[in-house]
Amino acid sequence: MRVISVVNQKGGCGKTTTTVNLAASLAADGASVLAVDLDPQAHTTLALGTDPDAVDENIYDVLVDPDGAAKMGRILVAVSEGLDLAPAGIVLSALEQKLSGRDVDSPTQRLSAALAGLSKSYDFVLIDCPPNVGLLTFNALRAAREVVIPLETSFFAIDGVQRLFETIELLSERLDHELSVRVLPTLYDGRTRYARETLGEIRELFKDQCFDSVIRLNVKLREAAQRGQPICAFAPRANGAVDYAALALEVAASSPRPDKSENEDAHTSASGTLREVVIHFQDAEAGDVRIAGDFNGWMPDKGVRSVIESSGRGRVWTKILQLPPGTYQYRYVVDGEWRCDPSNPNSVPNPSGRENSVLVIT
Repeated sequence: MRVISVVNQKGGCGKTTTTVNLAASLAADGASVLAVDLDPQAHTTLALGTDPDAVDENIYDVLVDPDGAAKMGRILVAVSEGLDLAPAGIVLSALEQKLSGRDVDSPTQRLSAALAGLSKSYDFVLIDCPPNVGLLTFNALRAAREVVIPLETSFFAIDGVQRLFETIELLSERLDHELSVRVLPTLYDGRTRYARETLGEIRELFKDQCFDSVIRLNVKLREAAQRGQPICAFAPRANGAVDYAALALEVAASSPRPDKSENEDAHTSASGTLREVVIHFQDAEAGDVRIAGDFNGWMPDKGVRSVIESSGRGRVWTKILQLPPGTYQYRYVVDGEWRCDPSNPNSVPNPSGRENSVLVIT
């Protein structure tokens, strides 16, 4: 079970939107997912169609009770196939005060203890954190091994996230608890030079800690939240649905995998010698083009040599791979958006209902 906390002390950057829609997209791909709402505002609860005032118990009842882990199963709400919710309520805002006046044993480990009993029930747990670094966020970080930081594509937001990285690092050392942290660019408007330049700054600053997927500014995401539905159910063809489907693929593919060299040795022994494969992509508007497929664990440009040239019709990206004979599926990541290869007519449906291009090497 992979536990992922969605954290940022800044409000309005897309924490709840990411928790809700990444959880729903992972479930749509066949995973079993639990969304945990740790924000007293209960926006994740509302965005998944549950009235916080209509539930008898919520995550507060689990955390406030020393034996609350036993209650975890009975507070869960079934949202859709493969997706459950641990709801929140305004009462969560009183948790820190409630526990501070008592001789409480390990108050930051209560969520971790509660989730431990569900390890065989879910593939993913996503935790929506409040916009501060307090007891609730500490619980989320102790329970998780991975952290996603939604980052609005603005220079002021970058400064705040750098400070958050420092805070998480200090917490990790203090709690002796290692965390893998990645940044997710959100609220991206590729029509503006400012947003494009800021995205470039984010990628340069955080490098491999930045997701290749980008969440574009999309009013349908807000409309879906108001209707109490994830975007993949409310408007499956909207940009927001496409972006979160791409993020779900990237998250699912980021679990530990054998080294590329080990894969190559296995493929070489089974299928023969490696072939040099050259693929071209041309786009007059694109700024960043990468390739991902089952040959590199769906990690964009991993193990790929890239050459960028200019032509009369725009820039041309040449991707050079070393692969043994076989059949492979792949897609491009163009400025954070996953796309099929426009020059390759061969494709197959992927688990999200979209298409992967197919490459056959003989």
